[in-house]
Amino acid sequence: MPRWLFVLLAAAFVLYTDDYVIAGILPEIARDLDVTEGQAGQLVTAFSVTVAVGAPLAAVVTSRLPRRLLFAIALLIFTAANLLAAVVGSFGALLLLRIVAALATAIATPAIFAFAARQAPIDKAGRFIAVISLGVTGSIAVGVPLGTWIGGVFGWRATFLTMGVCGIVVLLAVLITLPQARAEDTLTGVRDQLRVLLQGRISLSLIANCSLMTGSMMMLTYLAPYLSAVAGADVDDRALAFGLAGVAGILGIWLAGEAVDRWGADRTLAIGVGAIVASMLGFSVIWISRPVPLWLILITTTFWGGMAMGNSPAVQSRLASMAGPLAGHALALNTSSTYLGVSGGAAIGGVALSVVGPGALPLASAVFVLGSLLLFLVSRQSNSRCADPPRSQSTQMRNEK
Repeated sequence: MPRWLFVLLAAAFVLYTDDYVIAGILPEIARDLDVTEGQAGQLVTAFSVTVAVGAPLAAVVTSRLPRRLLFAIALLIFTAANLLAAVVGSFGALLLLRIVAALATAIATPAIFAFAARQAPIDKAGRFIAVISLGVTGSIAVGVPLGTWIGGVFGWRATFLTMGVCGIVVLLAVLITLPQARAEDTLTGVRDQLRVLLQGRISLSLIANCSLMTGSMMMLTYLAPYLSAVAGADVDDRALAFGLAGVAGILGIWLAGEAVDRWGADRTLAIGVGAIVASMLGFSVIWISRPVPLWLILITTTFWGGMAMGNSPAVQSRLASMAGPLAGHALALNTSSTYLGVSGGAAIGGVALSVVGPGALPLASAVFVLGSLLLFLVSRQSNSRCADPPRSQSTQMRNEK
């Protein structure tokens, strides 16, 4: 595999770590800037909303930029925002800088996945996307704990300083290794672009991904109270459960990439989503049988983690294939649907936890995950009836040659 692919993996790792790490240093930020932890939590909300809204818009605005230049601009913005966050003196200024950093993420992350998919050999697209996805999972398993530790030992400003330095390193690596690729093939008219992106197969896939993320993140967000209720898990036990799930997720992503190339995205996705539904049923049985031994719940959470995180290569490979030359735009919309799903999972799960209790979480998650499976199946049928997306002028010229 080319060196630039692993550089883009590092870029995804750094960008997603910057997104998630804020949760680990919220108490220190709140205390130092004299705000409540609830107010400090709005840093996470502002970041997520900015990425969800900004990713599709950024895909349109930057579509004609060469990818090497686009990544360089995004990483420069990212680096500047984090270095300034390390010295900022007010909460309002920090909030503004988090929005700026989120814009950099919105510009770069969908383009990273699209670039990997389009540069991959035809029989290795799943594996190339899986490599980039490892950066996302790795940010949760490694980046966030490391960033939280740095913030706890050296102060929260050191965490942002570290992210800024990492941004510089990745920027240099991108400039050195990334090929001088042309701009994306999006020279078709806006009306043709909308016709492709609003096709039923793509719209259904985006809604399905949102539903899948809602169900998955609902359980992940409130896994700690569930573990405490069914197994009396303490802090160390919960850390072990999350750690095993993260390691399983890394393995699941790689295996899913292999499966996409061997079996196709649709079959891989059906197996992965079906396994999540089975995991939720297992969580429900454990709830009914509580209390249960810790080892039993660890087996279940590890299997679930591998399946839940392993669906990313199939979802993105499938969507990129449907959108053709508009893969960057489609994956930007997929980023939005992912963040909306994450927000929805946290909100709906919080209501379920408050009204019914932890035992409602697996069943509620299963409903959304099963709904996503049905939507993916319907979009597959629509896919078989749809023609290929319109090609750009440059693509047509290359084919004629």
